[in-house]
Amino acid sequence: MREKTGNVWRYGHHVDTDVIIPARYLNIADHKELAEHAMEDIDADFAKQAQAGDYIVAGKNFGCGSSREHAPLVFKVRGVPVIIADSFARIFYRNAINIGLPVMEIGQEAEKIEDGDTLEVDVAKGEIKIANKNITITTKPLPGFIQEIAEAGGLINCVKGKN
Repeated sequence: MREKTGNVWRYGHHVDTDVIIPARYLNIADHKELAEHAMEDIDADFAKQAQAGDYIVAGKNFGCGSSREHAPLVFKVRGVPVIIADSFARIFYRNAINIGLPVMEIGQEAEKIEDGDTLEVDVAKGEIKIANKNITITTKPLPGFIQEIAEAGGLINCVKGKN
């Protein structure tokens, strides 16, 4: 699963789901419209300027807080191919996998990636190239079954495809 080159939107530690998609928007049923409010309480520019193919990179415990599936969903709808972080809140991690959005937990190596960097990510190899710095971070590739779920567009599609 080779991802295209994209720019980085960098966030710190403990970014919670209430910041990722504020509760006041959870009554919006249209996912595209909902995604227009992603990160607006922490970064008003994200929803206006992020392009499909851009990456989210964060510190520790990304996606903590409530268990809302809307949080990873808004990133998938915006076209974020992979979220990379030092670590993830477990429920966010699982929700992301369930909807087919790959997440890579890379520990302190995440500190090497800064806002505005250009990345090229190969999930299958566990390779993150910071193109503008000529740095390559190697980590464990995502397990094959998680890659299958992502390629199918989510857990439900994956299961349907195996029947």
